[in-house]
Amino acid sequence: MAFVNDDSLRETVVRARDGDERAVGELLAEHLPPLEAFVRLRAGSLLTERESIHDLVQSVCREALQDIHDIEYRGEREFRNWLYLLATRKLVDRGRFHRQAKRDAARERGLGSNPGSLLRSYASILTPSRAASAREEVERIEAAIQRLPGQQAEAVAYSRVLGLDYPDIAARMKVSESAVRAAVSRGLARLADELADET
Repeated sequence: MAFVNDDSLRETVVRARDGDERAVGELLAEHLPPLEAFVRLRAGSLLTERESIHDLVQSVCREALQDIHDIEYRGEREFRNWLYLLATRKLVDRGRFHRQAKRDAARERGLGSNPGSLLRSYASILTPSRAASAREEVERIEAAIQRLPGQQAEAVAYSRVLGLDYPDIAARMKVSESAVRAAVSRGLARLADELADET
C-alpha cells in the first residue's frame, strides 16, 4: 500500500496543525480510503444496520481534525495507528450506544461516495484480471474477508487492507509475529480460493 514518504507527511501534519486547510485536505485524501476500509471491516452488523459507513468515517475525521493540534508527530506508522485508534474508539462508542438504546435499523449499508478509491485499499488481494465494477469488487472482497475465521480475517485486514507490518499487527492482536504470519498466509490462501470460485 502506498503512503506519502515520512518527511512529506511530517510537513503536512505540521501545516495542518497550523491551520492550513489545504494540508488538512491532503491528509484526509491520503488516509481516507484505508480508514474507510478499516471502519467497514470492523464495524460489524450492529452498526452497519443502523449507521452509514460514510457517516462513521466522517465522524472519525471530524474528531481527528479537532485533535490534530495536540498530536506530536512521531512517524507515519504512528500517525496511521492514531487514526485507527480514533476509529476503534468511535466504533466501540457507537456500538455501545446502539446496544443500550436497542434502536431499530434505519439505514441501509452503503459504500460511501467513492468505491474506486476504497478499492485501492484492497488492491493487494486482487489480481489484474478481475475487471468487475469497483462496487461489486469491494462488496465481494469484504464478504470474503468477513467469512474468514476471526484471527485470519483480522490479520488479513491489518496486513493487506491497512498496510500494517507484522510487529504492529502482533502487538494489536496480542499474539506472536509467527502467529500473524501464519494467519495472513492461511487467510490469503483461503481468500484466493474463494474469490477464484466466484469468477
